[in-house]
Amino acid sequence: MTGIVYKSTGSWYWVKSEEGVLLKCRIKGKFRLKGIKSTNPIAVGDKVDFDIETNNDEETGVIKNIHDRTNCIVRKSVNLSKQTHIIAANIDQVFLLITINNPPTFTTFIDRFLVTARAYRIDVILVFNKIDAYEIEQRAEVLYLKDIYEKIGYRCIEVSATENKNVDKIKELMLTKTSMFVGHSGVGKSTLVNSIEPNLNLKTNIISDQHKQGQHTTTFAEMFDLSFDAKIIDTPGIKGFGVVDIEKEELGDYYPEFFELKQHCKFNNCIHVNEPKCAVKEALENEEISWSRYKSYLQILEGEDEHYRTDIWE
Repeated sequence: MTGIVYKSTGSWYWVKSEEGVLLKCRIKGKFRLKGIKSTNPIAVGDKVDFDIETNNDEETGVIKNIHDRTNCIVRKSVNLSKQTHIIAANIDQVFLLITINNPPTFTTFIDRFLVTARAYRIDVILVFNKIDAYEIEQRAEVLYLKDIYEKIGYRCIEVSATENKNVDKIKELMLTKTSMFVGHSGVGKSTLVNSIEPNLNLKTNIISDQHKQGQHTTTFAEMFDLSFDAKIIDTPGIKGFGVVDIEKEELGDYYPEFFELKQHCKFNNCIHVNEPKCAVKEALENEEISWSRYKSYLQILEGEDEHYRTDIWE
């Protein structure tokens, strides 16, 4: 039988068959993907083949094969810097939720995620949530960030999940697609998903007053079928995002504004740091490129983690 993985808890997988039956499955023996050092060989969104077996009158499945992926989102694994964790696979698009405060989303996190998504050919829409709660200073910051990312080709949407503002725009973009929602804990993922599909009734939580951080409400990534011909993958909150498997010479290609200027650099293999007549550095000096984007580029290039730990789920 063939089906799609809807939920994974590490040892068990919930697979929905082509007939629409949800079955609890496990991996048969040692199951590893060729060439991928991953802590989870199978991820939500994977298409798999499985056999059904009966034990004590209970039917379960045994996964025997995974189909080739069209794409996946990969990040550094939990405390294992040489291994990766596949968040989800076969995704049409990602909605990256951003908040200015409570909790703050820093540009280093945004850029790291965008680089990985671009490397795996996944479209990202930036969703600025909680706009109903912002005062003038925070609103100005939203507009500033929107200007940076819209200029380089990313779609940005201002949303208030609690007031249902622009939620219809999100739903329209989700039609016929499998969408993943990601962001820090506390940015309002579950609240937004509930406003998109109230019947899901995902658990939400409040922001910690002490640390202005979200309390995680989702433990594992999980896919849901929606009532309007769309699928959604809800994910645990991420504190940081460790970029993996991108060569230094390729990194600039995943910054669209750098890639556009690359042909004007003196050297074909320019990495935009100390080389003479670098078009990217010239554009930076002329304020045609965002300094925050260039700073995040250097951090990734030099192998630095974000200023907080980048290798754990919250």
